[in-house]
Amino acid sequence: MATESGARPKKAGAFDIRLIIALLIGVYGVILTVMGAFFTSDAELKKAADVNINLWAGIGMLVVSALFIIWARVRPLVVPAEPESEDTPAATAE
Repeated sequence: MATESGARPKKAGAFDIRLIIALLIGVYGVILTVMGAFFTSDAELKKAADVNINLWAGIGMLVVSALFIIWARVRPLVVPAEPESEDTPAATAE
């Protein structure tokens, strides 16, 4: 009878919701940063009181995305291992 006495907990890894949120915010941040840096006209700047809001919002979103990634790396989610219960049918050798 070779049974594992204690199952080891697993990390959530790529399925951690913080990484998914970081990816989405990061993609939007890259798009806004590129739009703000290269495609903003003078007329658009005048409408926004000479503040390149796309550039600043994009940089802010990239910072938030980086913070989410750091958070997920420093404190990973641990998925508890499920021990076999008595109700679960197991293969038995007779």
